[in-house]
Amino acid sequence: MTRGKMHLVAYLKTGPASIYSSGWRHPSSTLDDIFKPERYEYTARLLEGACFDAAFFADNQGLSDIYKGSFADFAGRGGQFSLLDPMVVLPMMARVTSRLGLGATLSTSFIPPHQIARSLASLDIISGGRAAWNIVTSARDFEARNFGMDGVAEKDERYDRADDVLGACCALWDAWDEDAMVLDRASGVFLDPGKIRYANYEGPFVRTRGPMSVPRSPQGRPVFLQAGSSGRGRDFAARWAELVFSSPATKADSLAYTTDLRNRMNTFDRPPEHCAVLPSISAVVGETESIAKEKAEFLESLVDPELVLAQNSNVSGADLSKVQTQQDITASAGKQGVQGHRDRFEQTARAKGISFSEAIRKPRPLLTGTPSMIADYMEDWFQSGACDGFVVPAAVHPATFEDFARLVVPELQRRGLFRTEYSGQTLRENIRDNA
Repeated sequence: MTRGKMHLVAYLKTGPASIYSSGWRHPSSTLDDIFKPERYEYTARLLEGACFDAAFFADNQGLSDIYKGSFADFAGRGGQFSLLDPMVVLPMMARVTSRLGLGATLSTSFIPPHQIARSLASLDIISGGRAAWNIVTSARDFEARNFGMDGVAEKDERYDRADDVLGACCALWDAWDEDAMVLDRASGVFLDPGKIRYANYEGPFVRTRGPMSVPRSPQGRPVFLQAGSSGRGRDFAARWAELVFSSPATKADSLAYTTDLRNRMNTFDRPPEHCAVLPSISAVVGETESIAKEKAEFLESLVDPELVLAQNSNVSGADLSKVQTQQDITASAGKQGVQGHRDRFEQTARAKGISFSEAIRKPRPLLTGTPSMIADYMEDWFQSGACDGFVVPAAVHPATFEDFARLVVPELQRRGLFRTEYSGQTLRENIRDNA
């Protein structure tokens, strides 16, 4: 059965690496432009030229010191951290594009709702309705300490607070009517104050009076992106998310996740088409299979084993120099860590027939092949209902995106699986229109 068009969202970082460990070491990985606007403008143009739905910046608030109690390996070996605040970079990307969605990661645990709502409304306005919010609750103590806290709260409490923060943000965004801006020189009326209201939001965790000084944006609110994997996280995604970023190890795991999320959405009376599930794929594509394999083998040869452990310690919340099993990780991490990554370790061990200890020492798998082979894989997952599209990180920046745009996207378009042009003006219009 034909399902329409799949979604593609690019995963970005303002730092040396994306998802694949040590990818920055590749000779074609550009490093001298990390602090230059041209890097981000080029990436945005490239992705929009390939008709990607959106690009979002993953972000964290500091340098992870979970591995061996130090940030030496994580930072020194080039881990996944942010060298720039993505909210500074995104307006540059908005300026050189007109359809590509643009997403920021903002934490509901650390940032007040007024600041979140104000920043995202501003981005939505200057981009003409293309803002997305990657909603995170943050799961590492080193980030919490940068905001004057002793550590992160329990997972359920973090999500309870997130529900409250989103309620407050929505109240702030809804405090302006669309036509509140008058701008009438003759009468001297700049705004119609009757079309602006106090939010007067007060919840169990946050409160905000409003109104903001920023008017209602083209989308009303940004598109919500989220990556909940725990039971509580899935409930949150079922209630709020429009795009879900996942990292299953196999198609069966992805299908189980998608089915579960759809069932949870019924609780909130949300139709399934209002939330797209997007697992990540790290693609290495070549004009021939042998070229692709050679590229992947070279990339794998650059991987630093210590960096893999440092990065997997960061996402699991436990020092993997000391613990080896799922049970030990859970006990050691305490309130820290992301369930989706722990699940991925376990799924990888099961799928490959290796131990859990071996799985935590492996970098992200590479999907390797010709454009047709990559498209076959994606079509199989998509048509089976295991997903609604994919999140695509760059193993090597910008070469991964260049190859994907030049080779894989045309093959998906030839098969009728992906758009050849944007149908809407705003990001929400484009993700809703997948006919």
